[in-house]
Amino acid sequence: MMVSELRCVLCGTSYSPDDVTYTCPRCGPAGTLDVLFDYERLREITSPGAISASAEPSMWRYRSLLPLDAAADVPPLAVGWTPLYEAPRAASALGLNHVWVKDDGRNPTGSLKDRASALVVARAMAEGIEVVTTASTGNAAAALSGLAASVGLPAVIFVPASAPEAKIAQLLIYGAHVLLVQGNYDAAFDLAVEASERYGWYCRNTGMNPYTLEGKKTVAYEIAEQLGWQAPDVVVVSVGDGNIISGVHKGFCDLLALGWIDKVPRLIGVQAEGSAACYKVWQQGGDPATMKPINAQTVADSIAADLPRDRVKAVRAVRETGGAFVTVPDDAILDAIPLLARQSGVFAEPAAAAAYAGAQAAISAGHIQPDEQTVLLATGNGLKDIKSAMRVAGSGYPVAPDINEVEKARAALGLPMVK
Repeated sequence: MMVSELRCVLCGTSYSPDDVTYTCPRCGPAGTLDVLFDYERLREITSPGAISASAEPSMWRYRSLLPLDAAADVPPLAVGWTPLYEAPRAASALGLNHVWVKDDGRNPTGSLKDRASALVVARAMAEGIEVVTTASTGNAAAALSGLAASVGLPAVIFVPASAPEAKIAQLLIYGAHVLLVQGNYDAAFDLAVEASERYGWYCRNTGMNPYTLEGKKTVAYEIAEQLGWQAPDVVVVSVGDGNIISGVHKGFCDLLALGWIDKVPRLIGVQAEGSAACYKVWQQGGDPATMKPINAQTVADSIAADLPRDRVKAVRAVRETGGAFVTVPDDAILDAIPLLARQSGVFAEPAAAAAYAGAQAAISAGHIQPDEQTVLLATGNGLKDIKSAMRVAGSGYPVAPDINEVEKARAALGLPMVK
């Protein structure tokens, strides 16, 4: 493991990995930690060619670039190495020359957050931890529940009682101990922290645990490798707590530090209009560390956050790459579900489809140019929230079991007769 230090994003204090577990003791919850590596040593032990020659079909193909001892066991579920689809019809509809969709809904529990949970569970096993816990609107909880179940590790989950039924069902099926919090995500987050402090459970909470980002950064590694070890011009990412866009940023920055790519893509962070704390502080040129909670309201539950916990890194990711934040209304997010599906074949939940809606908004605002290679990061599978999908799916055409009824339907639907 080539970790050199953990460094506070606010005060810059460096810590040994053994000296601190979560956030900076000086700066508190806003003082999230960057995990820094000895890149010179890493260049000596691995290379793009060595990685591409690997037969490992998961995020563990990048194991040498992750904060985990070489001899440590990892969960058996195949997390990562998800498809990157070229989407020419989506590109045409958006007015762009080149668009790819990174489909992280193909992960074992249906979301990108499996990447974070895989690394957290691997570290928990290596350290002999007996119980893991997290707060979530559903996806991080499902990820931790599934990865913990795969190794027989007890998981305690704090989730808002209002989370989509399909997501809660996942947790229960995996055998997690599910506590339905009578409050929103932020209330669940704080309760999980308090419980982990009282009972000694290992907390996976997004942003608070520095290794969640380290797992999520592997999606950037994959995008670069799948494009022939080239970085695209733009990556569009939906943003709630801010940990995913921060992970994408960290992944590309790692590759640049190693000399494996020649640039870090501009990052476009997409927030729902009703949950736009990062957008507002970016637009105003403010300090994300002093951000005040808002009352987040959006159909895209996975990106609803009153106070984004990885807000400092998220805003830094956009500012340092010369990117932008955009906001989109819930109607546009819902409309994007069938648009993305029909133009690329990728069925995304609302928070993931927000990347498509955000691309539309970013193009209109001049943040993305037609000739720029653009990746849309689809973070979660559409089956996570069937109720939202059904709101925009339309309805089928009822027919009696009679070919003449089919003929009426064919004509009404404008379907061709091919002979």
